[in-house]
Amino acid sequence: MAECHSVITFSCVDRPGIVHALTGAVMNVRGNITELQQYTSPDTGCFFTRIQVEHDTPLEELAVEVEAVARRLGGTPTINELGRPVRTVVLVSQASHTLAALLARRCAGTLPIDVKLVLGNHEELAPLAEFYRAPFEHHVIFPDTKAVVEQRIREVVDEHGIELVVLARYMQILSPELCEFLAGKAINIHHSFLPGFKGANPYRQAHARGVKLIGATAHFVTSDLDEGPIIAQSVLPVDHSKDPGELRELGRDIESTTLLYAVRLFAEHRILLDGIRTVIFE
Repeated sequence: MAECHSVITFSCVDRPGIVHALTGAVMNVRGNITELQQYTSPDTGCFFTRIQVEHDTPLEELAVEVEAVARRLGGTPTINELGRPVRTVVLVSQASHTLAALLARRCAGTLPIDVKLVLGNHEELAPLAEFYRAPFEHHVIFPDTKAVVEQRIREVVDEHGIELVVLARYMQILSPELCEFLAGKAINIHHSFLPGFKGANPYRQAHARGVKLIGATAHFVTSDLDEGPIIAQSVLPVDHSKDPGELRELGRDIESTTLLYAVRLFAEHRILLDGIRTVIFE
């Protein structure tokens, strides 16, 4: 059998012997650990680890060993093939920059995602999805059709076994029910300024206030709007010479790079949830 490369993530209440138990599970399938990171949260008392393993046995055999450890320790494990593209849906509206960045990296083979569908509430991005050979669906959202569109999102998630939903400047608020359905696997990107500006024309508001930093935040989606666990944040210094259009272009660049980074972390199984915070193993 060809050699397998797998990644284990594991979390549980901290106690002695966790690493010993997990490395023992790897030894039981004659595996070799190539990378191991661990962290114990002083706030919650939880232990987190990410382990990369080379092994000649089927992944299912490794999973059996790790799950036995999880039952013994009351832990939460995941075991995945390292580098396998993550099954993904991208939700979009009219802004193209984040979708273009995702699809370009996917086509270049530098972002391990398998985009099963791009779903938009406007038609404008259909040609962009077609250029990158990504399936596209368009559903107009009105107050009386929102529930129908959200049901379609649920159907796609179930049909394709979707692991990740990316809100790539999707200008719709998800219902609390859909947020709960997608808990832990939906990532949003939004501009974040000091101070934070909401509503229309945030870059014009930023220019009017003379901000000195612009930025972006990628976070998990929850029913608390823009309050989900933070995955990645970036900032860029600016000065008085930048007009609203220039701020907007700089903001789009930083939104794209921040979202790409967050999606890469997710696809490489480097994010673990610690309550309302994230543990990131870079």
